[in-house]
Amino acid sequence: MTDAKAPRADAVRNRARLLEAAEAEFAQHGMDVSVADIAARARVGKGTVFRHFATKEELLAAVVLSRLDVLIADGERLAETSPAESALFDFMSLAASQQQDELSVLTNVDGVNDLLEGAQARLFGLMERLALQAQIAGALRDDVTGEDVALLICAPGHVAGFAPRADPELWRRYLAIIVDGLRPEGARPLATPPRNT
Repeated sequence: MTDAKAPRADAVRNRARLLEAAEAEFAQHGMDVSVADIAARARVGKGTVFRHFATKEELLAAVVLSRLDVLIADGERLAETSPAESALFDFMSLAASQQQDELSVLTNVDGVNDLLEGAQARLFGLMERLALQAQIAGALRDDVTGEDVALLICAPGHVAGFAPRADPELWRRYLAIIVDGLRPEGARPLATPPRNT
C-alpha cells in the first residue's frame, strides 16, 4: 500500500517547476514580479501556485530556503573533505558567488526571515565550524568569529554593485581583499569585540 498523504508525482513536479521559475523571476525582477509571471514561466496556472504557496512571500521563502539548503550542504561537504586551511575560503567564494543574483537582498522582505530562522542558524553554525577549523590550521586570524565571516560574505557583491558598468566578476576582487584581511599575517587588533560576546 502507498501512503495516501504522499504528494502525487505531478504535484511534486509542479512545485519544483514553481521554485525554479520563481527563483529566476525574483532574481530578474525582485519583489515586483507578479504571481502570474511566475506561473507562466513554470507553465502552470495561478491556482497551482496558490495550492502550493499561500502568498508570494511564502514562495520567496521557499526559494531562499532551497538555496540555503544547497549552500549549507556544499559547506558541510567542504568541512568534511577539504583541507581546513582552504575549506573556509572556498566556501566564502561559493557563497559570495550566489549573492550575485540578488536573492540575498530578498531575504529581508517582511515575513520571509521568520520562515528561514532555522536555516540561517544552521548556516551560522557551519560558519563557526569552518572558522574554528581554519584557526586551528593557522589560516584565519584568532580574533575573527564565524559570524564575522558570515556577514562579510555579503560584502563583495554589495560593494561591486556600486561601480558603474562593473564587470560581473568584479566581486571576486573584493572577496580577495576580504580574504587577505582575514589571514593572520599582518593582522592588527580589531576595534570592537565580536557581537556575540
